[in-house]
Amino acid sequence: MHFDLADPTFWVMISFLGFVALVLYYKVPAIIGKTLDQRADAIRNELDEARRLRDEAQALLADYQRKSREAENEAKEILEQAKREAEALTAQTREALTESVERRTKSAEEKIARAEAQAIADVRSSAVENAISAAEKILKSKASAATTASGLIEAGIKDLGGKLN
Repeated sequence: MHFDLADPTFWVMISFLGFVALVLYYKVPAIIGKTLDQRADAIRNELDEARRLRDEAQALLADYQRKSREAENEAKEILEQAKREAEALTAQTREALTESVERRTKSAEEKIARAEAQAIADVRSSAVENAISAAEKILKSKASAATTASGLIEAGIKDLGGKLN
């Protein structure tokens, strides 16, 4: 093999070998490898952090969804409880109103019955008084002097004498 010092290919080869020697002397491949490893570690750490953040976000989302469902269930329970209480209050109010109406009706019926009994008693009393007055007038008009008090006493004595014998 023959090397000609004037050949540019020879000098390119020498320059290239010198460059490779310098690169190896200053440990550039190790530095590049170390830099690439550091970059890979940084990317790996960023990916791990991103996974951790995603997991946290998913956990928070699940927690918020659970709390949302619990809040919805609690709201439904509150609404159902309020509805039950309203229905119970309505039933109580109806019952109380019915009882009140029944008491008032019964009281009114009793007052009507008392007023009716009083009216009947008044009518009877008035009828008795009118009958007594009419009988008195009739007896006075038909009674003669013989049936006066002294005549009645004598008639009673005669009747008594006949009954004793």
